[in-house]
Amino acid sequence: MTATDIAAPSAPARPYKVTGLRVLRSEWAKFWSLRSSWITLGVSLVLLVALGAIASATYSPDVANGGGPPNGPGSGTQDAVSLALLGVTFASLAVGVLGVLLSAGEYSTGMIRSTLAAVPRRLPVLWSKAAVIGPLAFVLTTIGAIAAFQLGTLGLDGEKIALSLGDDGVLRSLVGAGLYLGLVAVLGVALGVLLRSSAGAIAVLVGVLLILPGLASLLPDSVYDTINPYFPSNAGSAIYSLHQSSDALSPGAGLAVFAGWVVLTLGAAAFRLVRKDA
Repeated sequence: MTATDIAAPSAPARPYKVTGLRVLRSEWAKFWSLRSSWITLGVSLVLLVALGAIASATYSPDVANGGGPPNGPGSGTQDAVSLALLGVTFASLAVGVLGVLLSAGEYSTGMIRSTLAAVPRRLPVLWSKAAVIGPLAFVLTTIGAIAAFQLGTLGLDGEKIALSLGDDGVLRSLVGAGLYLGLVAVLGVALGVLLRSSAGAIAVLVGVLLILPGLASLLPDSVYDTINPYFPSNAGSAIYSLHQSSDALSPGAGLAVFAGWVVLTLGAAAFRLVRKDA
């Protein structure tokens, strides 16, 4: 007789399902593994805080009344909030570029093929990228906007335009600036997936936010006055302006219009992501 070993049956391998949470964790890990993420986020915060603090520290009523720097879009008068948020335009470019790099960067390196092979349904990749960068940019830039305002109060001490954080509309404007920048970051993600080119998406982002309103001024005044408040950058600036000019949208309407632009771009990006090969 011979002895035989009876091995215990091995447990079957447990298959891993692709879930939205796992895709989100994967995109989170990819985001923080890139050095450009840290650098670009840092640049956006430095621009937001430093420019706002410098503008407040160098404010002079005589210069402001005699043709100083222009007020922010949608703002009827210069105030402590508009000075503190002077860096929002530059910070929007930084967070928008960060969103583009998060999405279009994978097309440049070819990593998008591995990503879509792991997530065959594709759309969770787009939603996860937007869910990573949007709330993160919102939280960090809101903190940056509040920091810029608080530093600015030191330079505006004793001035007529000085405000405190508890004054009516101030906190709403600062949080609105963070909300606008968070949506710009999501817009960058959508443009990156839609155009699949970092250079092309960045060019479109800059054109839409900075150049398009200027070019529209060449239109007849009646047409320009009608469509000007609905441009993405002008609608976005209405979200965080403390005082609104007569031709600007209200903060709620500005948020609705700008969010509509972002959703429209996301929809176009989702359509191309599903319909076209990487």
